[in-house]
Amino acid sequence: MESENPIIQLFGINFNVTNMITIVAACAIVFIIAVVCTRNLQMKPKGKQNFIEFIVDFVKGIISSSMDWHEGARFHMLATTLLLFVFVSNIMGLPLSLMIGGQQYWRSPTADPMVTLSMAFMVILLTHYYGVKLHGLKGYFVNSYLKPVPFMLPIKVLEEFTNTITLSLRLYGNIFAGEMLAGLIASFAVSNAVFPIIGIPLEIIWQGFSIFIGAIQAYVFTTLTMVYMSHKVEVE
Repeated sequence: MESENPIIQLFGINFNVTNMITIVAACAIVFIIAVVCTRNLQMKPKGKQNFIEFIVDFVKGIISSSMDWHEGARFHMLATTLLLFVFVSNIMGLPLSLMIGGQQYWRSPTADPMVTLSMAFMVILLTHYYGVKLHGLKGYFVNSYLKPVPFMLPIKVLEEFTNTITLSLRLYGNIFAGEMLAGLIASFAVSNAVFPIIGIPLEIIWQGFSIFIGAIQAYVFTTLTMVYMSHKVEVE
């Protein structure tokens, strides 16, 4: 189970090749899904158009549960893209794990804490950006940090850091643990002459459960993003 990710260095900065490959692949998959499902749109949807319309309506429900739709409509495409990207990233490592020379070149990008932390950091930055954009710097600061009472300021500042950490670690922990257990089951099934009788069905069951977990975590990540966004853009 021990493996290392290939690293390249550019301008004194280390880049994880595995993350670069899988993130680009996840973006490409999401782009292909969007293009295929939105070609030849019809007034009476059928087939692949039904799928993308279900996703769009589902995301609209997520946003509406977090904030008023008048404010939340501007984040519709952001949330839809985020949901699809996180879900695809969560399940990419389930069907295969590519190892070459003891180095891992393919896995779910969200099984790396640096990827999920970067995603969470970008989400929190976006909430600040839209808060300032909609209310101005002074109005945003007062609404987000001085209400309901000014002495809550230190707690509000601390909350920004805890939101970033918990948003990233929740996603990373679930996906990493799922892939580790799937790898353990697969290795036992291959190495033991008797275990395949139990191991192969167990692996199939776990793969299905991991897809379910990946979907739930994509939903949770998107929902929390919209909740954090609502705290910045809405005046309570």
